[in-house]
Amino acid sequence: MTVVPECGLCKASPMRIGIMGGTGPAGSGLALRMCVAGHQVLIGSRSKERSEEKVAELIAQWPDHKLQIETGTNEDAAHCDLIVVATPWDSTATIVGEFADSLRGKVVVTMANALVRVGKEFQPLVPPRGSIAAHVQAEIPESRVVAAMQHLPAKELGNLNHHVDSDVLICSDFPEAIEMVSDLVAQIPGCRPLSTGRLSNALALEAFTAVLLQLNMRYKTRVAPRLTGIPDIDPKSSRNMKLN
Repeated sequence: MTVVPECGLCKASPMRIGIMGGTGPAGSGLALRMCVAGHQVLIGSRSKERSEEKVAELIAQWPDHKLQIETGTNEDAAHCDLIVVATPWDSTATIVGEFADSLRGKVVVTMANALVRVGKEFQPLVPPRGSIAAHVQAEIPESRVVAAMQHLPAKELGNLNHHVDSDVLICSDFPEAIEMVSDLVAQIPGCRPLSTGRLSNALALEAFTAVLLQLNMRYKTRVAPRLTGIPDIDPKSSRNMKLN
């Protein structure tokens, strides 16, 4: 795995980030973090009214941050520079497929996990093509799909008073897309982005969320992965990453 720059060393330029299905806890939490980091963020939803309600809620919750978050539909989000898909897992591929033309050539990040609760346990499902990310890539073959942020606790992500304290595992078939998303993740205080290689690894990343949720239930907490044994490196050496 390749370590990319921490927040203070991040080279990402401000960009316009659209979040499809951004009214849920994970999507709105990420919107907060990206807005505070200096990016122009649009929270998309099936209805603009729902987006407006969520943005008003976030502004009221964090008045000291003077948040400037755009409202709009999922279609509006698809026209941004970089797109994050935070919709429920069973509709992710269908929704991005509707906007394939607008997403052509863009980096599209999937956060979804295919899980089902059976009794007191969470179990991973195997979606078409092996993972949600791979299914999304098949729906929008001319986009650069990245699997990332499946393991971030949504409540901590949306709490601007605290660091998230998590490694973020990232995979894609496009090294430049991994680099771009890594730069963004490094702007979230407490997060360390780690490149895990090709999109074929998305199956393992998505399924591992079931383990984390099981730990949450057993120990009544909200866990996040933090890996040991990976030293800090010169940020320049993380550029032009090769996929193994």
